[in-house]
Amino acid sequence: MNARLSSPPRAALMLSVALAGIAAASCTPGSQIGSTAQNAGPARAGGAGAFAPYDAQARRLLAQMTLAEKIGQMTQADHEFIKDPADVQRYFLGSVLSGGSSDPASGNNPRDWEGMYTNYQRIAVGTRLKIPLLYGVDAVHGHNNVLGAVVFPHNIGLGATRNPQLVQRIGQITADEVRATGPNWAFAPCICVPRDERWGRTYEGFSEDPQLVSTLGEAAVRGLQGRSLNDPLTVLASSKHFAGDGATSMGTGGPDKRFLDQGDARMDEATLRRIHIFPYKAAVDAGVGSIMPSYNSWNGVKVSGIRYLLTDVLKGELGFGGFLISDYRAVDQIDPDYKTAIEKSINAGMDMVMVPDRYPEFIRLLTELVNENRVPMSRIDDAVVRILRVKIAMGLMDPSWTPQPDAAARSRFGSAEHRAVARQAVRESMVLLKNDRGALPIRSGLRRIHVAGRSADNLGFQTGGWTVDWQGKSGEVMPGGTTVLAAIRKAAGSGTQVTFAQNGTGAAGADLGVVVIGEPPYAEGQGDRADLSLDPADAASVAAMKAAGIPVVVVLISGRPMILGPVLEQADALVAAWLPGTEGDGVADVLFGAYKPTGKLSYSWPASMAQIPINVGDADYRPLFPFGFGLTY
Repeated sequence: MNARLSSPPRAALMLSVALAGIAAASCTPGSQIGSTAQNAGPARAGGAGAFAPYDAQARRLLAQMTLAEKIGQMTQADHEFIKDPADVQRYFLGSVLSGGSSDPASGNNPRDWEGMYTNYQRIAVGTRLKIPLLYGVDAVHGHNNVLGAVVFPHNIGLGATRNPQLVQRIGQITADEVRATGPNWAFAPCICVPRDERWGRTYEGFSEDPQLVSTLGEAAVRGLQGRSLNDPLTVLASSKHFAGDGATSMGTGGPDKRFLDQGDARMDEATLRRIHIFPYKAAVDAGVGSIMPSYNSWNGVKVSGIRYLLTDVLKGELGFGGFLISDYRAVDQIDPDYKTAIEKSINAGMDMVMVPDRYPEFIRLLTELVNENRVPMSRIDDAVVRILRVKIAMGLMDPSWTPQPDAAARSRFGSAEHRAVARQAVRESMVLLKNDRGALPIRSGLRRIHVAGRSADNLGFQTGGWTVDWQGKSGEVMPGGTTVLAAIRKAAGSGTQVTFAQNGTGAAGADLGVVVIGEPPYAEGQGDRADLSLDPADAASVAAMKAAGIPVVVVLISGRPMILGPVLEQADALVAAWLPGTEGDGVADVLFGAYKPTGKLSYSWPASMAQIPINVGDADYRPLFPFGFGLTY
């Protein structure tokens, strides 16, 4: 760690935007920090105050613990790599996760998850102190790992809704479906501020604007955690990734030389605070119980090892009273020597470490570091107290606690009620970018509608990454979902013939063409792209439809703004549908006029690759469609 970051640079701090007065610091002119508290449920003491009532009980429990039990609480293993479930007792593990593709061995339905979860908890409470586990899942747009769950639009779409009440409701439903299967911790919401659309995690961010991210991120925390963390229908939230993950520079990736992901955010402290730390104040004030530091570096130093950011700023200035959980194997990247990496991260303020497969080694090395006085016992105790306070707040130490999922929640899993909210989210997220000659809404009484495009009848493309598999996949990935093509057929009614050819051929004689184009699914790392031009096959399907001489409506399914090229001119109407999830009926609601489009761009839309990165507030700001743009009928 360089000298500048090993101790707080107080002079720089005074010159930067003070977090106490950060409310007016958003990059959007005239914006101020928003609170959804008046619209998003009851007020709750935030910051350290949210967990202070549980401090005395946590410290009484801490006083009974051995070093092995303490370090066990700081360790999170992945179910995929736990060869023997008895390891939960053997190592006194405090947490287990299921990564993006880490399903129960018995299958991937709610009952399988319940069985796996309750078995792990049964083993955990068999330890001397009977401390239950935190079980974490990447429920980032619904309980997206589990077959039959309702999958909501990714955050980029929710940003276009500008609706914190809806985002809070989505958080509540996500928590309900997660708890229906057992787990009690969601690695969400992502409150990154993506500033370069080439980054493969752009769709995980609500917006390029820190104010909008702050408002919706706060709503998501309140939805997931509810009125009280000890409510059995809520989950622990984890705001991520602190801080600067959306600002990495080209060609500065991690050990595997990734293009943007896990790279270096090169900026001064004032900019880091104004844009990328900004949303965390609202999350902390909302009482978020865990925060995940980022893989990325800040000016060449891995954030997960920077004490100034994790301890002085986040825990000190912002008053965060929960605990920090590292990202998946993130600590490994801090130093080539694993033991030294652990030392740096724990001393920087990391409280729990996600070590999916190396947990025995991690526990052994951290124990050595304490015995060698390289990690002080006071830092271990602080980390464990933070974890225990959250567990106590969640009711895990109550005599009446049970690992069994709530029966009512189980009955609501994937329900029509939940799907109706997802459908609303799809409707409100859609942004109408072009509508010439009244192409939309689709009028009733048409004889034939011809549909084309790779994304028209592909639920995997529609839901995107983090859906059943980490990177997502093509095809019918989620039972109960409705593709855009199926939704169009329902909305058109029996009097209108709906034909389909993926490549756009066969359109001659149709009254209207609808081409659904976009990106195949991807997630972090693999989603980084140097060129955001549309796929040639998609462009060809639009051109083929246009050649038939009929009005053409283009629906774009994507995780970011794309370079439209000639498609913009060929389309009579163009709608950005983002990654809408399982409820394709919401797309049809807008196309057929049952719902007038209200979505507004939460990202600036570039005209060419030469403009990227482009963000509202740039000195030379000439996007194809500006931040906040959106037509209606």
